[in-house]
Amino acid sequence: MILDLPLILETRRNHALEHATIHLLSRKLPGQRMAGHSNPTGFFLLGDLTTEQIWESATEAHARLNSGESDLAVHPGCGTNMATSALLAGTFAWFPLRWTKSTLWRVLLIPFALTFAILGYQLSKPLGPWLQKYVTTEADLGSMQIVKIVPVGKGVHRVITK
Repeated sequence: MILDLPLILETRRNHALEHATIHLLSRKLPGQRMAGHSNPTGFFLLGDLTTEQIWESATEAHARLNSGESDLAVHPGCGTNMATSALLAGTFAWFPLRWTKSTLWRVLLIPFALTFAILGYQLSKPLGPWLQKYVTTEADLGSMQIVKIVPVGKGVHRVITK
């Protein structure tokens, strides 16, 4: 399966660890803004965080994912949710307008397009977390290890895994 190809699987596992780390950091530092970006060799964390805070939360997240707390791999602020919402709302809004050639008809159909967009947006709410759980993250970290955490700039850390 394509999701199990090495580079994709490693990215999905790092994405799960990134989410779990952010969940734990958010509980310890309420109100702290942070974001992340995963790839096959680890992930970046952006935010006013210390290396020690990240190390503590990432190692705890790693242990908790390995002990079966797979819900930590799904995060409400994930780009998967945002992309799903935008794609479904936009596609649903486009649907009633797609066959119209006349500007007048397009104007008349705008209320339908907006209604369809809202429907698409509502349908995206459960779909985004589902996509995270089954497609964009992998909570089973396998033999993945956290190698080191490196500050790479003001408010940016690199978590390196193997």
